[in-house]
Amino acid sequence: MKALSPAFAAHLASGTTTLAWCWRLTRRDGVRQGFTDHDRDIDFDGTTFEAAAGFTASEIKDQVGLGVDNLEVTGALSSASLVEADLVAGQYDDARVEIWRVNWQEPAQRVLMRTGSLGEVKRAGATFAAEVRGLAHYLQQPKGRVFQYTCDADVGDERCGIDLDTPTFKGTGAVVDASSSRSFTASGLEAFASDWFTHGLLTFVSGAAAGQRIEVKEHKRAGTTVTIELWQPARGPLVAGQSFTLTAGCSKHLSMCRARFSNAVNFRGFPHMPGNDFLARISRPGAASD
Repeated sequence: MKALSPAFAAHLASGTTTLAWCWRLTRRDGVRQGFTDHDRDIDFDGTTFEAAAGFTASEIKDQVGLGVDNLEVTGALSSASLVEADLVAGQYDDARVEIWRVNWQEPAQRVLMRTGSLGEVKRAGATFAAEVRGLAHYLQQPKGRVFQYTCDADVGDERCGIDLDTPTFKGTGAVVDASSSRSFTASGLEAFASDWFTHGLLTFVSGAAAGQRIEVKEHKRAGTTVTIELWQPARGPLVAGQSFTLTAGCSKHLSMCRARFSNAVNFRGFPHMPGNDFLARISRPGAASD
């Protein structure tokens, strides 16, 4: 049940209302953006909710129990604050969403209708559709450790213990030529063997993608030619001279942890755990027990 202020309740009971929907997005990097279906901007709680931003919303579907409430917001990239490169780069993934019902004549009269986060974002040209999920969806996410062969620590984190700032595990390079926003040739990394940075982390230092961090899909060296392929596209076009840093990657297998990092003592997987082959093994009569 929603708690309404006396003034807002009186406005709703009057029979003649001046109501608008307002959406506020808070991205993971802390950037806040507001949008409204009203024809003028609305200001409250330190946010300007931009009018005529092209947002429309489907009906809200409520679920019984712990089912996930959801709706879909569609829009066009007509707002100056909605940048296509940010959508492509995943800046809006899991962004916090607040949906308000507001008296646009008196914005102090408002009620928070829903709180959730952005789920899947689908794009088609200059339009997009974003799923807004209720908070119950976090209860469906896996938590805790998984017993598996591979390590569940991130290389360089507190549980791993490796210092990725050492020259052995960190490189600095620059874009030479980009074939796409995910693949390019680079300079400055000729001293490192192929696959040294595969599964590692690339951080752009300059250019349109400055500050963006992307996991490396593949690092290859053929003679003096070094190619880098990323898992996600860079924010903005890649241009020659754009600089970046790279940290060594790890396949999360014990063999690499031992050979590359000499860090088997901190390996967080279970490499000797019996697998399906052990469970399916057929006992031979008279054979010694393993």
